[in-house]
Amino acid sequence: MLNSSFAHRIAVTSMFPSDRVGMNEPVSIGFLAPLSGPVSSWGLPGLNGVRLWAEWLNKAGGILIGGRRYPLRIVPFDCGYEPERAMEGARHLVLSEQVKLLMMLGGDTFTPLRNFLTENRVLTSTLLPSDLSPDTRYLIAPSEVHPVYNVTGVEWLAKNEPHLRRIAICSQKDALGLPSTATYRAAFEAEGLPVVKDIQYDPEQTDVAEIVGPMLEAEPDVLCWCTSYTPMVHAMTEYAYEKGFKGRILSCTLDNYERIVARTSESFMEGSLFQFPDFDDPKLARKAFFFNKPSAFFKEYNSRYPGTWSAVSWEYVAILEIWHAAVEKVASVHPVSVLTTMKQMEPVTHAFGPARWWGEHMFGINNALIGDWPVVRLREGRARIAEFLSVPDWLERHEELLRDHMGRVGQLWQQRVEMGEIQTGLTAREIID
Repeated sequence: MLNSSFAHRIAVTSMFPSDRVGMNEPVSIGFLAPLSGPVSSWGLPGLNGVRLWAEWLNKAGGILIGGRRYPLRIVPFDCGYEPERAMEGARHLVLSEQVKLLMMLGGDTFTPLRNFLTENRVLTSTLLPSDLSPDTRYLIAPSEVHPVYNVTGVEWLAKNEPHLRRIAICSQKDALGLPSTATYRAAFEAEGLPVVKDIQYDPEQTDVAEIVGPMLEAEPDVLCWCTSYTPMVHAMTEYAYEKGFKGRILSCTLDNYERIVARTSESFMEGSLFQFPDFDDPKLARKAFFFNKPSAFFKEYNSRYPGTWSAVSWEYVAILEIWHAAVEKVASVHPVSVLTTMKQMEPVTHAFGPARWWGEHMFGINNALIGDWPVVRLREGRARIAEFLSVPDWLERHEELLRDHMGRVGQLWQQRVEMGEIQTGLTAREIID
């Protein structure tokens, strides 16, 4: 990815502003996310991972820019998932700290910042690709494109367990649940799998019996939680176990799956499918991967921050890896130069290998990365990657079907603009006994 001649680098660099830093001046990265409060589990594990990654990079000498190395500095700002606080943090990080990349969770905290970040040409990343639109030219979603990668779990299920035919699905009616429901509906339709029960529940709903009870009455082979929040995933799974469900569990995430196994049984959870692997998975060592040593990162992270590992722990780091590759290629930290280089790298490498920029038809702009994504399966109580499947290949066959289902729930970018901003209303990812 980074192989290029010195002459080529000089030619590319001369096209963009250099924005070099001084010899002893660190390169600053802003981390604007909830670090306290009820949704800190969407931010704090990410800050932990980013700090660990930055420590490793600085021990190796720092960022190489034009033949010189510079230290990396992570500058966090706790917005608590409050829009006004996020605006304060953005102004501080951009105007006072002069960060070269602003990393955000996104959602409700990004909305009020849109004009400010665009006017100042701030290269910004989000974990919520629904933030993307044609007027967010400097906003990227390079880590995960939720929920499009969920099609791989359905594709794997249909191919490897064709006897599991009857599907019951549910998710909350919000900015995460609605596109997830649409994606799973499209994926099941593409495989010819009938959805025998389809429930959308209020985000404030906590009575799992009212949700899972009707699903079980439909006698499904598969219970699909879509992108329900972690506390609901745990509660609904335990309810299904208590009621004697014998089929398969399918979910976008299964954070803290060890707890579910302990509270149900290893045999009940055997074969459950989701989309996020542990980083000590043997198959990651054989994949073109952004960490040189994913297993070592996983081990050290869990040693330092026990009990906090989730997808958030590595997703922000994945963004930094892509940014780092572009910075060293263009020999500049200037945001526009780096973004242009990111978009020109062929291919760019995301978390699980080569990827390409996509999203115009869904988000109005090609600022999201898609590539292979892992299908993760519980085997004897441990998460293990069953297979990597291609999101671009699926979209080549079924993108119009996905657009149709997204349109039915008002999740195409044009519809979101017409309806105004939809509150994301995130809740905690973590389980607290």
